[in-house]
Amino acid sequence: MTDEATRPMRLHWWVMESPANGHDPVLLEETLHWLNLRPGQVVVDCTLGRGGHALAMASRLGPEGLLIGLDVDPNNLEFAQQRLSGAACPVRLFHANFAELRDVLAEVGRNEVSAILADLGISTNQLFDARYGLSFGQSMALDMRIDPRLRQSAADLVHSLKEEQLANVLYELAQERYSRRIARNIVEARRVSPITTTERLADLVRQAYAGRGGSHERIDPATRTFLALRMAVNEEIPNLRALLKEAPGFLGIGGRLAIISFQSTEDRLVKQAFRSAEQTGQVKILTNKPICPTDAETSANPRSRSSKLRVIEKMGRT
Repeated sequence: MTDEATRPMRLHWWVMESPANGHDPVLLEETLHWLNLRPGQVVVDCTLGRGGHALAMASRLGPEGLLIGLDVDPNNLEFAQQRLSGAACPVRLFHANFAELRDVLAEVGRNEVSAILADLGISTNQLFDARYGLSFGQSMALDMRIDPRLRQSAADLVHSLKEEQLANVLYELAQERYSRRIARNIVEARRVSPITTTERLADLVRQAYAGRGGSHERIDPATRTFLALRMAVNEEIPNLRALLKEAPGFLGIGGRLAIISFQSTEDRLVKQAFRSAEQTGQVKILTNKPICPTDAETSANPRSRSSKLRVIEKMGRT
């Protein structure tokens, strides 16, 4: 394989040294089973991450196949490039969001592929790297942008949104039951001084839970707020809607689209989109119920606990 084949395309300036800690691909064996990959196929990994799924898929494609990888994070893209340098098939990598799938395939010169995978979770290394500003476990700059091309950070959002808008973001994206109280806390606090760190934001959220059963929560009270803001900053729902609309059209007959989601808002969108596509006769749903990780996987990788895999197959014209 030549260097040209594995060199990431359209990389932007924000490339840094990859973190030492990695990320375990979730539902790996199940994903490989349901995608039913064969030698010579063209496959798209829309969320390359640290390359775990991609490396396993490449091993099934062989030298006549092609793996196309997309990721919005240049750090993970560079890490995956190194990991895939000895892949069993040619690899083309792009700094792109999966909402840009059409542009990527046009650049590769393909209008039809055999399989598409999207893992909607974030990489473990991103959670603990202060450059992303995602964690409330330690104090970080309040950023949350995975894609450096994005202009608006989480700090920008918490200072620009009106109280009602902020409450709606928390409730609609993460089903935060104390969304209004949290939004009120944030608005009152930002009048006094800017909210610029994850630590301060988390404290404001926890204060909203004080005396309301928050101590009995199985997760940190700040979890849902941080999830909602991350999704809003990275435009995750609009991008997912775009993928669900576009991806089936790029599958050849018998091609499969697999999506791994991690929370209810995403999974509901995937489920509804797959059902709608099936009703048109465009695809067939292969997983009537979502595929969930085994007890062995959740024990080895607790972060896989909430993952759900859904798969559809492109049907021929009738």
